[in-house]
Amino acid sequence: MSRVCIVTGKRPLTGHNVSHSNTKTKMRQLPNLKKKRFFNEETGQWVTLRVSTSALRTITKNGLAKTLAKIA
Repeated sequence: MSRVCIVTGKRPLTGHNVSHSNTKTKMRQLPNLKKKRFFNEETGQWVTLRVSTSALRTITKNGLAKTLAKIA
């Protein structure tokens, strides 16, 4: 499963670790993803989503249905 947030679309970033001697080695910065269950009031079912922590705040603020409608 890829490390992509369903709501915000956050993906891993690539860059370099730079040492004191200025040697560069590749690195990945992974998004802070959490697997979370949400209750969908429209369908009356539980939905499991893999979302970033910033998306959790968005869902808490706007609600699940409104957030999913905005991205779809």
